[in-house]
Amino acid sequence: MIVLRYLTRELIQSWLAISGILLLIIVSGRFIKYLQQAATGELNPEFLFAIMGYRMPGFLEMILPLGFFLAILLAYGRLYVDSEMVVLEACGMSRNKLLGYTLIPGLAVMVIVGVISFVLSPWGAGNVERILNTQDAMTEFDTLTPGRFQSMEKGGRVTYTESLNSDNSIMNEVFIADSGSGKPVQGSRGEMSILLAEKGRIYVDSDSGKRYLLLNDGYRYDLTAGKPESRITEYTTYGIQMQDKEISPVTRENTLPTTELLGSDRPRREAELQWRISLPLLVPVIILMGLPLARVNPRQGRFLKLLPGVLLYLFYLALLIAARGAIEDGNLPAGVGLWAVHGVFGTIALLMFFGPQLLISMKGKTTGSAS
Repeated sequence: MIVLRYLTRELIQSWLAISGILLLIIVSGRFIKYLQQAATGELNPEFLFAIMGYRMPGFLEMILPLGFFLAILLAYGRLYVDSEMVVLEACGMSRNKLLGYTLIPGLAVMVIVGVISFVLSPWGAGNVERILNTQDAMTEFDTLTPGRFQSMEKGGRVTYTESLNSDNSIMNEVFIADSGSGKPVQGSRGEMSILLAEKGRIYVDSDSGKRYLLLNDGYRYDLTAGKPESRITEYTTYGIQMQDKEISPVTRENTLPTTELLGSDRPRREAELQWRISLPLLVPVIILMGLPLARVNPRQGRFLKLLPGVLLYLFYLALLIAARGAIEDGNLPAGVGLWAVHGVFGTIALLMFFGPQLLISMKGKTTGSAS
């Protein structure tokens, strides 16, 4: 039990440290991307931290198996380099016993990854899609950033306001340029309408529930490409009906509860279900691959097999992703699916772990027969 606790502590400490570093790297990259979208008005800043929180299970389901694989390579590699593993083997620690000890924390990791994959990740993905659908249903006036030109309708409309009041209900020094791609300012092809106003606000009609943009004290310029003439209209109050968009429902496969995927014959749903099962199945396979890769000579250093191990893991993951895409496209039967990839790498892992023992056993029988 002392050896089990010691090995488990070494693995768990390394696993948590490595997973934390990988999570920090991935979260930082995504957070910078979302910050850029918020700065350009593509994403409401109020949604930023909610999206990051709901994305976390999706990050963890990919990071935790890789973190445990690296923890085996680094933690056990250190034990081999410091000759601690040699002492344990001299005291009766066999390869099979080491495998059994490693499978105990590995089972805990497998359960954690399974809960995240089957429950938390779809829940988080569903909430993210709801937030983004709500974001898509908003107009640029709902996400307006003072002092920044914001492009909407694929560049067909540009909106700007110098400043907003404390509750963001009144816009000051408003500029709207529309090339005729849609509301709020209509025009034909080759025409552009420009609105300037000192003040602007969103008004909701109590009877119809429709929203209007009310501009005060400004000018409207109607321009036509290739013509020097323009029409200038001065106004005291200018009202524009806002185009309200419906919030799209959540329909993507990765947002569906696992119970809805069971028994489905749709290729995309079958691929999603197999993917969720595959993530926890990674753990026992990488344990069988990691143990022989962690066995290094003290003179070689514990990082010798780190790069080959990571490349092998990434190749394994890449094939799983490719097989998932093939099932979704109908190019691979769901009955074969991701199980074929697990079967191939499971066989490789078994050969890596038990192969040397079989060769030694066969060599011993050959030597005994010859003598």
